[in-house]
Amino acid sequence: MAKDYDVLIVGGGPGGYVAAIRSAQYGLKVGVIEKAPKPGGTCLHVGCIPTKALLHFAEVYEDVLRADDFGISAGPVRVDMAKMRDKKQQIVDRHAAGIESLFKKHDIALIPGRGRLTGDGAVEVSAGGGAKKLTAGAVILATGSEARTIPGLEIDPRRILTNVEILDQTEIPASLAIIGAGAVGVEFASIYRSFGAEVTLLEMLPRLVPVEDEEVSAELARAFRKRGIKVLTGAKVERIEPSPDGVSLAYANADGEQGALTAEKLLVAVGRKPNTENIGLEDAGIPTERGFIAVDAFMETACKGVFAVGDIVAGSPQLAHTASAEGLVAAARIAGKQVEPLDYNRNPSCTYCEPQIASVGLTEARAREAGHELKVSKFNFAGNGKASILGGRGGFVKVVADEKYGEILGVHIIGPQATESIHEAVVAMQAEGTVETMTTAVHAHPTLAEAVQEAFNGIYGLTING
Repeated sequence: MAKDYDVLIVGGGPGGYVAAIRSAQYGLKVGVIEKAPKPGGTCLHVGCIPTKALLHFAEVYEDVLRADDFGISAGPVRVDMAKMRDKKQQIVDRHAAGIESLFKKHDIALIPGRGRLTGDGAVEVSAGGGAKKLTAGAVILATGSEARTIPGLEIDPRRILTNVEILDQTEIPASLAIIGAGAVGVEFASIYRSFGAEVTLLEMLPRLVPVEDEEVSAELARAFRKRGIKVLTGAKVERIEPSPDGVSLAYANADGEQGALTAEKLLVAVGRKPNTENIGLEDAGIPTERGFIAVDAFMETACKGVFAVGDIVAGSPQLAHTASAEGLVAAARIAGKQVEPLDYNRNPSCTYCEPQIASVGLTEARAREAGHELKVSKFNFAGNGKASILGGRGGFVKVVADEKYGEILGVHIIGPQATESIHEAVVAMQAEGTVETMTTAVHAHPTLAEAVQEAFNGIYGLTING
């Protein structure tokens, strides 16, 4: 009996829509079920794109404030958050329309509603009070994630916010407290400090951006304190209450000492949880662990023909580009194409605060734990001409390499345009290049990429400018 679709995809975020387009390119008939009014998912609408737009606006504002350092005189500078919000939304809307246009180009059906596995190989789509069943040769679950909150804490769009509500603010608060110093927390700390808010960042673990290399965490803490951001690590929040001035927090540090603070607004950035409830996993016999779905190397779940990609996948970093890469693997597998499993060790991580952070591969600590004999090199941006031209001389590039063979195990960057520079290391690792590959490749001058090469030069004690 003929199926309605070759592939049905539940969720139109960066995992789902990329998988849809690639599946269509392979000649498959594709439908995408999306509950939101437009495709793009969290990343496009309340995550990557709007947040990075605000970070760019903050960077422009900072540049204007220090324009006199470059011999440029500017008049009074002010921040118009309402106008920024409108500009951010224009960018989001343009790209949402772009995805819809791509769906039309590739004859992909955009199906409004909520998708749920029925256990008999079909997907039930609920919308507008009605429901219909669709059949497919394969299903890809790409339902994404949502912000975790603190148990018992009620989100209040006026003063207790998640990454969603904070994007709709039209005024800069006098003070902002942020719980959680992962990517979301440090990015919004950076944005609002640039715009003049007094920012306090509380992290329960011993350091900021805990998944990054320890030296990167220490450098970010130093840079944040220099910018006037109050950093409280090892701080466990014990009480949150409304106060006349906004929000009152009580916390204990690692030694058990008590502390308190008040802020006009509070951002809760304590991680994200997978959207795997009420999508029919139980009916399809797909188990979960803490809400996450286990998959094989080609993204197939325990139920044959049902795949999962993105934030719902167990052990996968919750990153938009990772979801897209997983979507490509799943699409190729479904289409019967030759495909290599995703190597997560070559998956870059980027944090767009100021200073920017980017990394790929193993941290120094994890490489040592894995038993590698290491050579480690670090090159400071202070020795890079392009960094001086840009006015940002802080930060460094750190390379972790195997001592015997020169294998590149990890690269970690904190500093100007780190999120762009990291891809040189990603490509080198993907191509199984060595330290020597990087040291002998000619780099243009003056560029920030030279700092990456200099860090590799340092593995052999041959740094020129450091």
